[in-house]
Amino acid sequence: MKILISGSKGQLGTELQRMLGAGQSELGPLPGEVQGAAVACYDVDTLDITDLAAVRRVFAAEQPDVVINCSAFTNVDGCERETDAAFRVNALGPRNLAMAAAEIGAKLAHVSTDYVFSGAPNGGVPLDETALPAPVSAYGSTKLLGEAYVRQFCPRSFILRTAWLYSYTGKNFVFTMMNVGRKTGALTVVSDQLGNPTNAVDLGHHILKLAVTEQYGLYHCTGSGVCSWYEFACEIIRLSGTPAVVTPCTSDEYAAAHPEAARRPAWSALDNRMLRCTVGDGMRDWRAALECFFTHYNANAEEAK
Repeated sequence: MKILISGSKGQLGTELQRMLGAGQSELGPLPGEVQGAAVACYDVDTLDITDLAAVRRVFAAEQPDVVINCSAFTNVDGCERETDAAFRVNALGPRNLAMAAAEIGAKLAHVSTDYVFSGAPNGGVPLDETALPAPVSAYGSTKLLGEAYVRQFCPRSFILRTAWLYSYTGKNFVFTMMNVGRKTGALTVVSDQLGNPTNAVDLGHHILKLAVTEQYGLYHCTGSGVCSWYEFACEIIRLSGTPAVVTPCTSDEYAAAHPEAARRPAWSALDNRMLRCTVGDGMRDWRAALECFFTHYNANAEEAK
């Protein structure tokens, strides 16, 4: 099998390369079909997914069996300022990958987001794949259109909505909380936006588990359990041993202090129903996954000393 990863230098792309190289992840062995797979890695410096001709050239040369799209314009506030750039990367990019994948008969796994939802409370019930999207930001809107293009142009596709992603590399909420906490000793974090922290290991493992099947469609793929950003931050500070105090605030208070910030959904907790009903939902509880993250992260930090 040959797997092409777009966005290979990002959090998820890096994790996918690590687990494919090892043949396993923290969740266990990878499917036999991807053991020893050839992996072609592309990032923005080697493949501009907004250029359809370039995508077609690369796919024709590589002839991948599976394409995993980890590319995205993920700066939520930046998407509000650079709407055309967000549209090109989050909507046209997936369209181009879908068209090119279909032309060579490849499968496409495309990563989307919980921000396609409005944040309406939904009675406190996590949103499954039947819930109707209604994004409130440019990021969410462009990602939703990207989903539609993937469905339209590549029938052999998996769309995976994830949320609050973190990994051992790159920029993410975990590292931000640790770094700001160390510098200032104090953090103020929103407590009325709820969702599902997701370890990139869990997401990558399930993408590969799906990629060897023909269970095409839309999936929610997030860590198990619901928490607020404030609760997430408190657990990060506790597990990392960072000497900082975390104080909760409301979304309104945060917006008043940061008027330039895009709106975020207040309730975007997802239910992995499609996983549960097909290949199985092995996504870990968010606390357990975060604890495992720090076990490995701290061990690696000690080795580097």
